[in-house]
Amino acid sequence: MTRDDIQLMYEYDRWANNRVLHAVSTLNAEEFTRDLSGSSRSVRDTLVHIVGSEWAWLTYWKEPSPSSAFLEDLWTREEALFNPNGFPDLAAVQLKWVEVEREQVEFVNQVTNESLRRMLPVRETQIRLARLMQHLANHSTYHRGQVALMMRQLAAKPLSTDFAMFLMEGRSRAAARSSRSARDIRENS
Repeated sequence: MTRDDIQLMYEYDRWANNRVLHAVSTLNAEEFTRDLSGSSRSVRDTLVHIVGSEWAWLTYWKEPSPSSAFLEDLWTREEALFNPNGFPDLAAVQLKWVEVEREQVEFVNQVTNESLRRMLPVRETQIRLARLMQHLANHSTYHRGQVALMMRQLAAKPLSTDFAMFLMEGRSRAAARSSRSARDIRENS
């Protein structure tokens, strides 16, 4: 994967995340936290899992001396920092999301084709940064799909987050809307 591929992937990821956050804003507090017996109990828990994973992987990628031990410790920290009960409502989730997204944009804008080839230790193996970034974007897509299903279970309407829709809408319009959404979240919090 090239720098351009990664930047497009993360532009899409931000667009899709913001569409999901917008869609779930139609849920009331009880629906947002209702236990739907998924891999993450509720819409809230799933969103917190997505943003927590995005934070953890970003933190790992930025680590100057990454190690498998650091990564294991990081997952323990992520569990504590991103306990769903620490996010009582959508506004709390959105505030954290804006913070993580800001750092992520900065990181993605600084990657180079060379840095994407950097090998990082993960458990007993080494994986290229580009592949880990691809994994995270895919992970977020998977869980956004779970949120869409949960919304249907709640008789709410999810928004499409298909990559083709992102491309058809026009990247610049999608990016502008994403920036506006992030700004609105900050201003309304």
